[in-house]
Amino acid sequence: MRIGLYPGTFDPVTLGHLDIIRRAATLVDRLVIGVAINRDKGPMFSLDERVAMLEAECAEVSKDLGIEIVAHPFENLLIDCARDVGATMIIRGLRAVADFEYEFQMVGMNRRLDDSIETVFLMAEAEHQAIASKLVKEIARLGGDVTPFVTSPVKAALLDRFGSKMMRAAQ
Repeated sequence: MRIGLYPGTFDPVTLGHLDIIRRAATLVDRLVIGVAINRDKGPMFSLDERVAMLEAECAEVSKDLGIEIVAHPFENLLIDCARDVGATMIIRGLRAVADFEYEFQMVGMNRRLDDSIETVFLMAEAEHQAIASKLVKEIARLGGDVTPFVTSPVKAALLDRFGSKMMRAAQ
């Protein structure tokens, strides 16, 4: 069984993430979405909220493709998480050259830690390349419309978090 691990903080999950998830799911028999408990990033949504969002958003993809997709919180090394879930590949999304430089270093380190686990890069589709969770949160915080970047349920979660500022922008 080919098990892939797609890690990230998903704070919140964006259309860019969902694009990579859908495409990654065609490469493996089981896809594990590693939800990082990264205290240094100070996530806006709690771990439980991020896991719930991912589970809800991935349910349709899972059903459409007939593949198991599970959200798995982790706080250890990525390579240890991959081992824990039995992954033979780590899937990473790339948006820009800056992503590649960072990811190139990560691949080198992960290969030194365990050379049996491959890293596969998927380029984000052109319409999703500029989407970053950090920017989506900033747009929402300042009252902008995040409709082009997230699904309706995620937009609702952002609206709930930021309240009236987003409501004014949505009108």
